[in-house]
Amino acid sequence: MGYSFHKHERFAFVKTITAESCMKQAVFPVPFPRANSTMLRAAVAMVLLLTLSNMIPSAAAPLTTKQRLGRNLFFDTNLSTPAGQSCASCHAPERAFTDPDRSSPTSAGANPDLRGSRNAPTAMYMAFSPRFHFDADEGLYLGGQFIDGRAPTLKAQAKGPFLNPIEMANGSPAEVVEKVRAASYAPLVERVYGAGLWDNATRAYDAIADAIAAFERSEVFNRFTSRYDYFLYGQASLTTRELRGRALFEAADKGNCAACHPSRPTREGGRPLFTDFSYDNLGVPRNPANPFYRQPAEVNPDGFEFVDEGLGGVLKLAAEKGKMKVPTLRNIARTAPYMHNGYFKTLRAVVDFYNTRDVKPRCLDPMTAEAEALAAGCWPAPEVTANVNHDELGDLGLTEQEVDDIVAFLKTLNDGYGKTRPTLRN
Repeated sequence: MGYSFHKHERFAFVKTITAESCMKQAVFPVPFPRANSTMLRAAVAMVLLLTLSNMIPSAAAPLTTKQRLGRNLFFDTNLSTPAGQSCASCHAPERAFTDPDRSSPTSAGANPDLRGSRNAPTAMYMAFSPRFHFDADEGLYLGGQFIDGRAPTLKAQAKGPFLNPIEMANGSPAEVVEKVRAASYAPLVERVYGAGLWDNATRAYDAIADAIAAFERSEVFNRFTSRYDYFLYGQASLTTRELRGRALFEAADKGNCAACHPSRPTREGGRPLFTDFSYDNLGVPRNPANPFYRQPAEVNPDGFEFVDEGLGGVLKLAAEKGKMKVPTLRNIARTAPYMHNGYFKTLRAVVDFYNTRDVKPRCLDPMTAEAEALAAGCWPAPEVTANVNHDELGDLGLTEQEVDDIVAFLKTLNDGYGKTRPTLRN
């Protein structure tokens, strides 16, 4: 089967991005997940320490000074109100920097009784997302951060969770700055940005976000150590099923997944990122398990009538309603649940949905859960019915074996097959 890019060809090679610009990876501190008890937090940390010790490459080089500062900030549980929530609480390294709590499709914040509306996406490989912009040639919005693209850059994204009342719940940038100023690593802030930084809260807050973004550009988040990476460099093999899965993944007349998730090296030799950083409405149903529907009125005034408009809600454009950022598929087998609202619990159900969304009958109840829909042989209506992509998915004509083959290929994208990135051998 031939390799095809379809309508997203311009980003299938990610023309201006090279995956060789990351810094070397270093050991990072153990995050303390959300917990109401110091004893529980310490116990979980001990378990994580054992887990993380097997995830860190033995040949890791030190982070830069700025990246070490960003690491401290990323894992600091004292930077929320009340204390106990860090960036790592929803982006834990042992889960490919997604939420380690699988009991809910969306994440809890500093106040464990409050929940957001969205599934926390992976923070891995997001350093490669270009600044948010409109590509006039393609007629598409590209890049940016967050599922809805509301932050133009990685640095801008790092500022958001600190002030989000459902996440880290600080009242102002100045409040965050004072907490960092009181931290044990405050001298590191001064070393990187100057002792006079504290006199200007705006400048200090900007520096905090800058350091976190620097950490997220390091090899901690951008590993490229999957078996598929080693396969591309001729240093590992794929099974017959996995090779069939790759062919289906790339074929325009089959899965056509590579149209938005490019799987081959770029023309400049950059490693594949498995996203083109565009936005799409896949027709994902509403998730009845989403706790946001049941949040108090001051958090969710729409109750069960809430609809996530994604990019369209940010831009206030009808043509963009329902579109969410195309995620990287690297480490996809580790980042369940899937989609913006966590509707899908299994990777196979996602591929089945892409294959049969427009073939199976519509479930009578628009709030039908994934397991019930699979058992009944139906799919619920899309959360946003406008702008659904019918051109590239919905009726792929895949057999059950072909669905399984694609899933098998996706599982080769987990980082950690090797200790370091594969390179060409002499």
